[in-house]
Amino acid sequence: MIHNVFNEDLLTRCKEPQFKEQHMEPAPLPTIINKEGYEVKEIQKHRKQDKEIQYLVHWKGYGGEYDQ
Repeated sequence: MIHNVFNEDLLTRCKEPQFKEQHMEPAPLPTIINKEGYEVKEIQKHRKQDKEIQYLVHWKGYGGEYDQ
């Protein structure tokens, strides 16, 4: 049986990159193309669900009750 507990003594602090080549910019948010022609105003949140990323989208010209 595998326990979902991790020994914190095995953790080490994250170190800042020593060289500028090691610095990575965060990935850009995706461009959403919708068949129905709705336009995305903003992506409000994202989360990882299983092996895919899900986005909470606010549509241009619609109220918050239409966010999905």
